[in-house]
Amino acid sequence: MAGLLAAPALAVNTDPNETLRPAMSLEGNYLAAYVAGSARDTAAATTFFREAIQIDPRNQELLERAFVAFLANGSMPEAFRAAERLSARDASNNLAQFALSVRALKAQRYGDVRDRLAKATSNRQADLTGTLLTAWAYAGSKDGKRALATVDRLKNERAFNQFREYHAALIADVTGNAAEADKRFKAAYEGERNTLQVVDAYGRFLTKRGRKEEALALYKGFDEVVPRHPVVRAAMDAINNNKPLLPTVQNAQDGAAELLYGLGVVGNSQGDELTAIIYLRLGLDLKPDHPLALVTLGDVYERLKQYDRANEVFARVPKDAPVRASADIAIGQNYELLGQGDQAIAHLQNLMKERPDDVEVVMALGNVQRSRKQFAEAAETYSKAIQLIGTPDRGHWILYFYRGTSYERSKQWDKGEADLKKAMELVPDTLPAGKAQVLNYLAYSWVDQNMNIDEAFKMLTRAVELAPRDGMIIDSLGWAYYRMGRYDDAVRELEKAVELKAGDPVINDHLGDAYWKVGRKIEAKFQWTHAKDSNPEHEDLIKILKKIDNGMDEATPAAETTPPPAIEAPKQSGG
Repeated sequence: MAGLLAAPALAVNTDPNETLRPAMSLEGNYLAAYVAGSARDTAAATTFFREAIQIDPRNQELLERAFVAFLANGSMPEAFRAAERLSARDASNNLAQFALSVRALKAQRYGDVRDRLAKATSNRQADLTGTLLTAWAYAGSKDGKRALATVDRLKNERAFNQFREYHAALIADVTGNAAEADKRFKAAYEGERNTLQVVDAYGRFLTKRGRKEEALALYKGFDEVVPRHPVVRAAMDAINNNKPLLPTVQNAQDGAAELLYGLGVVGNSQGDELTAIIYLRLGLDLKPDHPLALVTLGDVYERLKQYDRANEVFARVPKDAPVRASADIAIGQNYELLGQGDQAIAHLQNLMKERPDDVEVVMALGNVQRSRKQFAEAAETYSKAIQLIGTPDRGHWILYFYRGTSYERSKQWDKGEADLKKAMELVPDTLPAGKAQVLNYLAYSWVDQNMNIDEAFKMLTRAVELAPRDGMIIDSLGWAYYRMGRYDDAVRELEKAVELKAGDPVINDHLGDAYWKVGRKIEAKFQWTHAKDSNPEHEDLIKILKKIDNGMDEATPAAETTPPPAIEAPKQSGG
């Protein structure tokens, strides 16, 4: 969809409590809107563009920018009015025609949908979107044959194979052609077995036809790759308990919403936030309670660090949706990121009361406590989660890792070491980044305590092999060299670490120590000064200041710095 958009990238909100006041002039409103758009504050951009186009309603460029801002902000009535004006001036404006075709499809004006899409200019992305929306318009008119023929216009585009087969399957199912739907679902699934949309829709299709074992096999296959996804677990529970599973798509509006959601997922996965937001906003206009579209839109806002907006979206996820629990957890985590730590903990504690057996909720509370440096409390919380899981499997390595780091930070090293070893035992080889982090934390802790240096060195070498671009892990290897007295080797590795993670106070402090040991004392003081200015932990700052003033001598201990940060839990989202 990048080819459809001709506007500045629209992400960090200004203070949400701040009242925005339009400027007095066209120039002032345009400049304010442009700055807000560049900062990706769509709410502010909408306010200023709204005022600007009232002052100069004939300005085409201004209207186009305002239209994109309205869409991205979810101000759909204003977006559609702007689209009408744009399409009246230029019938080939792709984005305007797509937006108006979505509005027409929602109103079941299927002929209008097809007419508008026929006016859009042709490019690769527009062809995919326009072709499949046109097919859904035929499906809405109960013309399944023409709908499938329209989808098959995309046969020459191999990159669109899964989209084509998936939507052909949904259309065939909606229009009553079960045999064709079965064939197309199978083709979509065989093309890519780990796409949640395809697995869930095909599983529901099979279940409805009494083919429960086949459906369960699909879900179990996905669960092996992405363990414990709430949508998959809910579907398997329904099948095992003989509960009905409704089709993913029941009409043309649902189908178009599913298309726009899927395109939003692609945009999000490619880092194109504006495209993702616009597709998701249009899809949610068709189906406001689409759970996965809401979760994905919330994820986009999180990545843009608009945590308040993310929480607004997550709060819209239906209470009975399997992903509602994930949305509730994300709300609590976002409170912490907004600096509202007490509210974050209260929110997650309330969730624990509602869902006392939900391991994910308990772990989320532990994560917030750990983020707030409440390490002893976090360790207790993780212990509750570990009690809930009973016998751990490989997917539970992260719990032991987090509890181990919390024990270590709360000066309970024996317990921390045992948990870190357990995490190393559980973490699968299929997660090299996770294995590297566990190796790094345990080995670094040993090195910093002058324990097991030789074994730690081997572990750190392995961690660097697994994560060769991770500056913190390379720092640990450099620090192991330092502890072994191999200062030239330490300098070499620590310089690499600084290049990869510039401005980290721990790495700069370590490099300063290594420089001092090889006689590069001016450079050592420069690195210590850089560490001082990079917001180190308070205990580390005191030691750094002493070294800046006095240098290091044989009586001065080397840096004993905070261990590397623990990685965050992998998030399960709708995408």
